[in-house]
Formats: sequence, structure tokens, C-alpha cells
Amino acid sequence: MPKTRKIPLRQCIACRELKDKKEMLRVVKTSDGEIFLDFSLKAAGRGAYICDNPECIKKLRAKKMLDKTFSCRVDDKVYAAIEEEYLGRKG
Repeated sequence: MPKTRKIPLRQCIACRELKDKKEMLRVVKTSDGEIFLDFSLKAAGRGAYICDNPECIKKLRAKKMLDKTFSCRVDDKVYAAIEEEYLGRKG
């Protein structure tokens, strides 16, 4: 009987749905406070995941969800980068 690999799931901070981690964008806050998109999905630090649902992307910025997740002020450039990456995937 062949072994089945367990698919790592992560929860979207906007819609709270569990999805395959490879299908989501990861945002990381490092120990020195730097916040950036993590395309490798392996950067050290506190990670937050967002799915590519348009409603989640809108809700993320409107409710400043990364600010709440990381307990600090997140620069608008990070939100803009997420929107740009989302549009890039869909385009």
C-alpha cells in the first residue's frame, strides 16, 4: 500500500479557512521587527497566511488584520505588496 503524504494546511487570517499552505501567501515578522512576504515559506519568524480570495485581500487591508496579527503597525507597503502579488497571480 503506497504511503500518502500529509498536506500541510494553514488558516487564512481573513476567512479562517484551512487551505494547502503552498496555495497561500505567507507574511513574516522577524525577531527584529521586519515584515515581508515570504515566498520560500521557510523564513524564520512569526508567519501569517492569506489566501488569494479577492474578499480576503480586501478585508486584510480594510481591517488592518496584519497589524492585529503581529501586534504592531504594519506599513502600507506590505499590504500593497500583497495586493500586487495577488493581481500578479490572477493576471
